[in-house]
Amino acid sequence: MADIRPFCMPKWGIEMTEGNIAEWMVKEGEAFTKGQTICLIETDKITNEVEAEYDAVARRILIGAGDEAHPVGALLAVFADAAATDAEIDAFIASFKPADTQVAAKRGDAAPAAAPEPVAAPAAAPAPTPKKIETNRPISPEALKLAEQHGVDLGPIEGSGRNGRITFQDVYQAIQPDARPTLKGPATVYDESDKIFASPLARRLAALHGIDLAGLTGTGARGRISKADVLAKVPAPAASAGPTPLGSPFVPVANSPQVVPFDKVRRIVAQRLGEAKREIPHFYLKVSVAADALLALRKTANLVLGVKASVNDYIVWASSKALARHPDVNVQVHGESVHRFAHADVAIAVASPKGLVTPIVRQADRMRIDQIAAETRRLIDKAQAGRLGFEDMDGGTFSVSNLGMMGIEEFSAIINPPQAAILAVGGVTRQAQEEDDGSISFASRIALTLSVDHRAIDGAAGASFLATLKGLIEDPETLFA
Repeated sequence: MADIRPFCMPKWGIEMTEGNIAEWMVKEGEAFTKGQTICLIETDKITNEVEAEYDAVARRILIGAGDEAHPVGALLAVFADAAATDAEIDAFIASFKPADTQVAAKRGDAAPAAAPEPVAAPAAAPAPTPKKIETNRPISPEALKLAEQHGVDLGPIEGSGRNGRITFQDVYQAIQPDARPTLKGPATVYDESDKIFASPLARRLAALHGIDLAGLTGTGARGRISKADVLAKVPAPAASAGPTPLGSPFVPVANSPQVVPFDKVRRIVAQRLGEAKREIPHFYLKVSVAADALLALRKTANLVLGVKASVNDYIVWASSKALARHPDVNVQVHGESVHRFAHADVAIAVASPKGLVTPIVRQADRMRIDQIAAETRRLIDKAQAGRLGFEDMDGGTFSVSNLGMMGIEEFSAIINPPQAAILAVGGVTRQAQEEDDGSISFASRIALTLSVDHRAIDGAAGASFLATLKGLIEDPETLFA
């Protein structure tokens, strides 16, 4: 009997509900061996390489690589030995029942809306005939020139200048046509059937722009037609024929937004940060640290050690040392319990092509600075290549987010649950300070803001942690002790 096995969408972690095939590393009909990478699967934040657990042949690949997500348990491919017949493979697929019962809702494609009838352009107005004007009324030279160009009768014009002088604006207003609304006839009212699932705003916009909702496919929850769906069907305004002449009135044009739906990473980041901001009682502690000693030591240490440790690497290092001394800050919050850790797993915020990700430098408090620098470089390279794995992202007891290299002086970050604190690092700034003898000098300083979950960490504990961190940064030689 042929050995036929399904290959289904795996489940990595309790929060994973779907994933998509980023790339197949084997082709249909190709044999592979145990331990060989057979495909790359993307989830909300990670891309994992899937290794074969046995020797087999990829007899049928049912889901190709693409952006479409498939639920956990969905049948992706069928592996079998070479002896299996096509009929056996077909029968296996026909009888397969996924363990996960999630089924994507299917929706029929709507018929495209009919193209609007072209509207004939209005006939061009005849060019005015210049006419020499003789008048004793006070009028500015530019106003007289404009009036002569357009053959304007100055009699009805009331000058708005000093002592009734006719100005350029007076003549310009006189040659403008009366602002009268252009009536388009009765509006087309489409059937507002209850079968069309649309928001009230979408219905009003559709009536305003003459768009039939029956021809739209909703992108909202459960296929609801939204404002964005209607605006996407509004014709774009015609391109301007050229720069408007000086003095002409401002004419507003349509300002329809470009609708960019969230991708998977952005969707999950928005969900998690929204929940964190709503549910976690944040409070913030701010401190400014002197950085000249750290900057000087870093320059020397990089030369001596032959490494390229960044300022952020030193801050991650100092934070991990401080966390090891303050286990009441080095915690995670799970329900109504607090998990304390002996070592600091520090997550670093990285802007990747897929959005904000937070890979973790594990047990950073036990590392040397060269090891910290090598590990952060490895994680940043993987993040920017979109190759972070689940093991790179899972857990973490503390986060460091640094926007100083982008010129931000200070900011406050949102806690990344289940962690209970995150450190926001600003840029290095030169600030004046008073010396003991009353003189003024300048020093390099870095603003640090600690966001704290008040359910797990009290203000005194957070302040004590920041004091330790400040001491380590301002006396960086103690980091090497």
